[in-house]
Amino acid sequence: MLSARLKPAVTKLITPVASIALRLGITPNAVTWTGAVAVMAAALFFYPKGEFFIGTVIICVMALSDLFDGTMARISHKGSSRWGGFLDSTIDRITDSAILVGVSIYLINNDDPLAIVVVVTLVTGILVPYIRAKAESFGIECSGGIAERTERLILSLAAIGFTGLGVPYIMAIGMWSLALLGTYTVVQRMLIVKRAR
Repeated sequence: MLSARLKPAVTKLITPVASIALRLGITPNAVTWTGAVAVMAAALFFYPKGEFFIGTVIICVMALSDLFDGTMARISHKGSSRWGGFLDSTIDRITDSAILVGVSIYLINNDDPLAIVVVVTLVTGILVPYIRAKAESFGIECSGGIAERTERLILSLAAIGFTGLGVPYIMAIGMWSLALLGTYTVVQRMLIVKRAR
């Protein structure tokens, strides 16, 4: 939804930089791994300590690698690589989970019951792409839903980052919204598959 509208404009903007990276011998998979390691390190280092703003700034910058690697693969004519697509999808699950695990650790260490909501958000965030992948293995198109990855990532990072700036209740609002939207999307996708039987 949101990604479908924003991605073309952002891709056009970063294509020249992606071309330069390719000429320097940097591969799309190297960009994927670099971004993933940086996101995981920031989430698991800063978030458990409650340093939400700086952690979010680093994650937002490094998350751009997710756009760069796809653009690099496309312009290098390697966009159809099964391994590249599989790696990118798997890394997305790992980095998204690391972000929520980092927040969960902080909340658990502070005996905050919001940790349960974050765990629900984590589980639904894994289920949404799993349902799509399983459906597509049956030949069923299942990309619908109110909260796809881009929407979930923007909402989670906004809630976490603004918490770091001292905005009250924003973490609770963001995580409850993610948990509810994620659960709703899981149900939506399950119904898509059921109707396609």
